[in-house]
Amino acid sequence: MAVFGHEAGAKLRDSGVVWVGTEEAPKDVKMTASMHGQPSRSLEDAKLRRPMIIEIIEKNFDYLRKEMTPNIYQTTSFGTTAGFSGIFSNFLFRRCFKVKHDALKTYASLATLPFLSTVVTYKLLVIDPLYSENISKENCVFRSSLIGIVCGVFYPSSLAFTKNGRLATKYHTVPLPPKGRVLLHWMRLCHTQMKLMVIPLIFQTMFGILNGLHHYAVFERTLEKTIHEE
Repeated sequence: MAVFGHEAGAKLRDSGVVWVGTEEAPKDVKMTASMHGQPSRSLEDAKLRRPMIIEIIEKNFDYLRKEMTPNIYQTTSFGTTAGFSGIFSNFLFRRCFKVKHDALKTYASLATLPFLSTVVTYKLLVIDPLYSENISKENCVFRSSLIGIVCGVFYPSSLAFTKNGRLATKYHTVPLPPKGRVLLHWMRLCHTQMKLMVIPLIFQTMFGILNGLHHYAVFERTLEKTIHEE
């Protein structure tokens, strides 16, 4: 029986298999096992760093929420002034063309469309590029004032001019213009009302400049706060 065990052990050694038995494993094997069994320092640092990052992000979101709430009101007020400009232009051109029909329809469209166009355009051309850091201070102010002029004055004026001109042609409230000179005839008829549109033009330009400066200042404060927290 002993001879058989000795022969089996010799065969195992010849085949490259080492019989461990109850002997202790080498120190290298123990160290490797302990290293695999316990988390590394990098994993522990990552676990400790993750709550700190989450806390910083939550603070930044709270700060952005506090800062963006007045910005929403500011943008909404900018669109509201454009809506009032549309109502004012509709009032002027209705008197010019002596139109008394479809008052609710024209006033509703002249108040709503300039408001929506101003808010959407301002978000796409000013707020989104500003918070993606793709716009300078001068460009921000220029875009804001340009939106105030185009969406708050030119767009509602042209909309009121065409809508009331069609109603005047439909109901014959003013003499029909000669063929081929419709636009020129109406412009001569409404030249006084067009001059009065300078009032909302100046107001929308100044409000656009102030709005652009305000939003850029808020963006700078938010950026400085984020850098300081990080």
